[in-house]
Amino acid sequence: MSNIPKIVILGAGYGGVLTALRLQKELNYNEADVTLVNKHDYHYITTHLHMPAAGTDNPENARVSISKLIDEFKIDFVKSTVVQIRPQDKKVILEDGTLSYDYLVIGLGGEPETFGIPGLGEYAMNIRSINSVRLIREHIEYQFARFKREPHRTDYLTFIVGGAGFTGIEFVGELSDRIPELCKQFDVDPALVKIYNIEAAPTALPGFDPELVEYGMNVLTKKGVTFRIGTAIKECTPDGVVVGEGEEIKSQTVIWTGGIRGNRLIEDAGFETMRGRVKVDDNLRAPGHENIYIVGDNSLMFNEEGRPYPPTAQIAMQQGVVCAHNLIASIRNQPLKGFVFSNKGTVASLGKGEAIGIAFGKKYTGRTAAWLKKLIDLRYLFIIGGIPLVLRKGKFF
Repeated sequence: MSNIPKIVILGAGYGGVLTALRLQKELNYNEADVTLVNKHDYHYITTHLHMPAAGTDNPENARVSISKLIDEFKIDFVKSTVVQIRPQDKKVILEDGTLSYDYLVIGLGGEPETFGIPGLGEYAMNIRSINSVRLIREHIEYQFARFKREPHRTDYLTFIVGGAGFTGIEFVGELSDRIPELCKQFDVDPALVKIYNIEAAPTALPGFDPELVEYGMNVLTKKGVTFRIGTAIKECTPDGVVVGEGEEIKSQTVIWTGGIRGNRLIEDAGFETMRGRVKVDDNLRAPGHENIYIVGDNSLMFNEEGRPYPPTAQIAMQQGVVCAHNLIASIRNQPLKGFVFSNKGTVASLGKGEAIGIAFGKKYTGRTAAWLKKLIDLRYLFIIGGIPLVLRKGKFF
């Protein structure tokens, strides 16, 4: 019987992949058995999904085969869906089997948070995966085709994006770039197309630099986006949305980007959660479970002001690095490292050649910010796949 500790990583998102790659690099031969579980055989780059969703890029460019990232002699990859986590038995139930573990890393990603708004779950689409963005892209093109058959139905050409956070803003930027192309293709008057970005908070990009937010909104307004800021979506229906005091905006396309929650499997496993996320300790462990680490959208950490960090790719990547360090330290009986988030900056794309961002303590706009966004994307490709991945995928970013 083997005494080698078993590490199981659930999810190949940013946190899970960085944990696996660091373990692959730093573990000695036969020091641990590492298994990575993911329902797809690819890792997708979430921060790129707004482009294929709008149709300005191919969905294939946002995905990277897991077999190209991991060394199969060091990490076992299992393509399967997690059905249940049983901390008391140190087991994970998959749809086609069971895995036992000594150490568990949970990075299963989030689910759309609808905040109890009626109809959002049934009638809105979400930018959450390769398959979901394919659906959005095809749906948008189909609306133009439908309009050609029923020219009185202007609701086919009305596109509603709920939420003006980073995903919502980046998506309307790409969509506003794509609309002229679709109008030309389907011979549709561009004046008939409406893009609404609806946000309940008093500002777009809540918490971001106000000067940059104003710049970004001006750019997008000129591109044809109508902002409804400080306006809550009260209901989503098959015919559109109801906002404010009962105003109805008719549309056949509602895309919800208004927030994410953690994974319901974590709640079902008995962990104490807030909106499906576990408040982890300084070492990224679940309270009361020294052998279970939680990263990415499933973890909840607070900054010095007592506010939760937003679940971004940047924080998940940094968590992955610290998680791997602490797993190795646990195996070697060495002290664990506390997680401290280092904010490298934030950039939001506004479509082709336009962006806003803060990096190195300075503000950037326009083409400079767009180049900065590209550099951030290339850096990530380099971190996970080295120069070969940068050469293969970099031209698409």
